[in-house]
Amino acid sequence: MELKAHSEALTSAQAQIHHVNRENGILMHRVRILSILALLAVLSGCGSHVTLNDPTIPDPLIDKLPMKVGGRYPESFDHFVHEERVIGKEKWIIDLGASNRLLFTHLFNSMFTDYQVVGDDVDVRDLGLDAFIEPSIDAFEFSVPHQSQTEEFAVWIRYRIKIYDGEGNQVANWPISAYGKSQTTMFGGDASLRHAAVLAMRDAAALVIMQMDKATGISKLNAARSQLSTNPPIAPAEIVEPAVLQTTAAEDTPDDPG
Repeated sequence: MELKAHSEALTSAQAQIHHVNRENGILMHRVRILSILALLAVLSGCGSHVTLNDPTIPDPLIDKLPMKVGGRYPESFDHFVHEERVIGKEKWIIDLGASNRLLFTHLFNSMFTDYQVVGDDVDVRDLGLDAFIEPSIDAFEFSVPHQSQTEEFAVWIRYRIKIYDGEGNQVANWPISAYGKSQTTMFGGDASLRHAAVLAMRDAAALVIMQMDKATGISKLNAARSQLSTNPPIAPAEIVEPAVLQTTAAEDTPDDPG
């Protein structure tokens, strides 16, 4: 009897141990799943969000063109955001915000005696402008140190500047490629990429100052408008239908033979 009782107790203990082990196994399995999910959540949320404010530039030491110029900034230019996941690494979001508007407004105010930003609902033909400018961004690219195997963040921005005359006719379409780079040892990750973007924008500003008139001929629009105001077009004279003329040969009758 004692042997039977001992056997039953041993069997019961083994059953309890098996149950505990089973419960522990289920618990560990759940812990592993939760750990994996937590890791995935961390990885999916891992990234950097870089925001630019005002990429200030010094006032250009140039003579302003005596022109009345308007500018319009498309929504994609006025609030430009670039998102990219670097392969095998984190996701980057670069938000230029209103920095393009601030930069180009300051730039064009320094280049022209009269510059005004025009809204989408305004007909530029009613403003008496010499020229009208519409900048945009064609492309934005960047690289981080582990891609280039250097200690540098780099940014490339391809702008496009379209020039119109006072009547809204496009007279120039000028692409600009700008570049900036920044050492990680100077600023650190996010700040270095931000600084590289600012340097690229300043590079674009320098190109506009030095080359825009040569590339687009915008100053000639002022001369053309001045000439037009000084010498207004002459109204066409009343069109008079010419009289029907007949040649003498047509009026002559052939000699009567004989």
